[in-house]
Amino acid sequence: MKETQPTNYDDIIHLPRPVSKRHPPMPLAKRAAQFSPFAALTGYEEAVRESARVTLPPPNLAEDEQELLDRQLQQVLTNPARQTTITYFVADAYKDGGRYETRTAVIKRLDCTCQQLLLEDGTRIDLSHIVRIQPI
Repeated sequence: MKETQPTNYDDIIHLPRPVSKRHPPMPLAKRAAQFSPFAALTGYEEAVRESARVTLPPPNLAEDEQELLDRQLQQVLTNPARQTTITYFVADAYKDGGRYETRTAVIKRLDCTCQQLLLEDGTRIDLSHIVRIQPI
């Protein structure tokens, strides 16, 4: 016959779980958070999101498209108080490429030295980044 050895926990194994009189029980959501994995690689998620972000290539207009754009710009500059819708390329600060923005504003002046359009709100747009100009 087999003799059973007494174990160290025989005296407490069937007792109820102790409940604190001072502290309320921890909510299950907080308790589960204690056992969730931690971020071992700080910034990894942001790096993955950044690499997945899509950027568009800068404009590469054909010669005839550039001529049409120049004529439209000259037409808009003859009536400077008129609002104009301009679509232009904005280079990305972190990756190659960028995005296209469309803005409706009044052109304040053409800066020939810097090759930029200056809008009334202070925005400067490189002439080489403009894709479309439409007077309103």
